[in-house]
Amino acid sequence: MMKQNDVNSVRNAVMNQTGKRVKIRINRGRHKVDITEGIISETYPSIFLIKILEAKDMPAKTVSYSYTDILTKDVELILCS
Repeated sequence: MMKQNDVNSVRNAVMNQTGKRVKIRINRGRHKVDITEGIISETYPSIFLIKILEAKDMPAKTVSYSYTDILTKDVELILCS
């Protein structure tokens, strides 16, 4: 069972990184892993949005994840330097 304090700590950590570039590692199950890069654009009480960096001729794509995705390790965020 997840504690509210755990979700709050993840939420605060993501909010502190708003506007920064991150590498996103997404576990799709059955040994399938997607890795992309993006910028944390907005945070909300239950979810956060990441603008995916695409090629110059492609429009930017925005995806959303919940903070529990990080706790359950379905999504991993790695700060880019």
